[in-house]
Amino acid sequence: MGSLEGKTVYITGATHGIGRALAVRLAREKTNLALCGRDRNALAEVEDAAMAEGARTLCAKSFDIANEADILDFYRESRTRVGPPSILVSNAGYNSRKAWLWEVTTGEFDNLIAVNLRAPFVLIREAFPDMKKAGSGHVVVILSTTCRFDIETMSAYTAAKKGLEGLVDVFRKEARPHNIRVTSIYPGGTDTQFRRTPRPDYLRPKSVAEAVVQALLLPEDLVMHEMIFRPMVETSF
Repeated sequence: MGSLEGKTVYITGATHGIGRALAVRLAREKTNLALCGRDRNALAEVEDAAMAEGARTLCAKSFDIANEADILDFYRESRTRVGPPSILVSNAGYNSRKAWLWEVTTGEFDNLIAVNLRAPFVLIREAFPDMKKAGSGHVVVILSTTCRFDIETMSAYTAAKKGLEGLVDVFRKEARPHNIRVTSIYPGGTDTQFRRTPRPDYLRPKSVAEAVVQALLLPEDLVMHEMIFRPMVETSF
């Protein structure tokens, strides 16, 4: 198994759920972290927790990832303070509500695309030149098992996630000649604040984080292209 010590990891959506669990878990690997999220108070708490767990250096910035200018500011500031990314984890995502397609407003649709598809595109595009220059890198994209089946009242969210899946599948081939690894993560139901009611029978965020870290720690001569996992109670496959 490899080591992540000294690597610089950028994580989006780091304030809650999977993103928070990843920040804390990767801090234990003595990484440098660049974290972002919308909730300023929660981000400050995650920053404290990550430093307490062993992060070497840390940059944290609160903003709405639907705004491209703010994404670019985050990338530039993080690059200056903790260095260019060795690993980019595109985790931020959301679904405003469940609704039939004909109930979704254009504004809701546009924001779902901005957060779930455009923001990862912008970050991957910005990270690529730095990774290419370094001759290595790892891009991890948190997708969803909704990419693998179709659920009524989830049309706009599913469209955004499937669009991201296609973008990442192509980028994986484009990045390979430059020794940049690309891993798509497909978690099943996870017990996070993403849900209106708790689901303790679903995956724990720290379990998802552990799976992602294991993919990052794999030997240098292989790359995990896709990882799909679900809670034992889930049957939608």
